[in-house]
Amino acid sequence: MANAPTKPTSPVKKESSSSSGMFATLTIPICIVVAILIFIFILGQPSHFADGDVAVGTPVDFFGRIYRGGNLVPVIMSYLLMVIVFSIERFVVIGKASGTGNVDAFVHKVQSALNAGNITAAEAECDKQKGSVANVIRSGLKKYREMEVDDNLTVDQKTLAIQKDIEEATALEMPMLEQNLTIIATLVSIGTLSGLLGTVFGMIKAFGELAAAGATNQTALSASISEALVNTALGISTSAISIIMYNVFTSKIDNLTYAIDETGFSIVQTFAASHKNK
Repeated sequence: MANAPTKPTSPVKKESSSSSGMFATLTIPICIVVAILIFIFILGQPSHFADGDVAVGTPVDFFGRIYRGGNLVPVIMSYLLMVIVFSIERFVVIGKASGTGNVDAFVHKVQSALNAGNITAAEAECDKQKGSVANVIRSGLKKYREMEVDDNLTVDQKTLAIQKDIEEATALEMPMLEQNLTIIATLVSIGTLSGLLGTVFGMIKAFGELAAAGATNQTALSASISEALVNTALGISTSAISIIMYNVFTSKIDNLTYAIDETGFSIVQTFAASHKNK
C-alpha cells in the first residue's frame, strides 16, 4: 500500500524564522539605547527646568516631570518603543500572510470554484491572492490533483492525504505569524511591574528626604510623590498598549487560521463528494 509522501521542511520558512529571530535580537538593545538617548538629550534638556537647572530645578513642562521620574524611566520607555516596533513588524508580517486582497472574499471565491468543480479557477485565485493563506490552500489543491491520478489509494486514504497535506502546510506557515508575540505579551506584565517598582523607589526617596529635613514640607512631599508616580503612569500605559496590540494580532491570526480551516474542509469535502462512487 502506498503512503502519502511527507512534505519536507521548507528552507524558506527556516530562513524567515531566522530573520525574525535576528530582528528581535537587534531590536531590543536598539530600543534600550534609543530610550536612554531620549531620556538624556531630550527629556533632560535644561529648557524643561526652572533656571535651566537640571539637577534641582523645578520642572516647567511635561518632559521635565517625566525626567524627574528617575533612572527607571528610560527602561520603561524602551519597553514602549519595543511594543511600537514589534507591533509594526507584526502588522507587516500578518498583512503579507493575508495576501493582496480580502481574505474572506478570497475564501468565498475558492469555495465557489470548488463547488463548481473548477480546481483550475481555485488555483488561479490562490496565485492572485498570494500570502500564507493562499500558500496553504494552493498546497491542498496541488495534493488534490495528485490524488486524482493516484490509483494506489482508496478514496478515504486520498481524502486523508489531502487533509494531512493541508495540516502540514498550515504547520509551516502559521508559526511565523506568532513569532515575537511572546515579547509583546511579556511586556504587558513587565511594563506594569517596572512602573510600580520605579514608584516604590521614588516614594522611598521622597520620604527619606522628608525624614532628613526634620520638618513637614507638604509642597516638597507632593512634588516628590508626583514625580514618583510618573513611573506608574508610563508602566500602565505601556501595558495597556501591549494588551491591545496582542489581542489585535491574536484575533487576526485566529481569523487567518479559521479561513484556512474553512477552505481546507471545503477542499476535502469536494474531493470526497466527487470521488465517493469511484
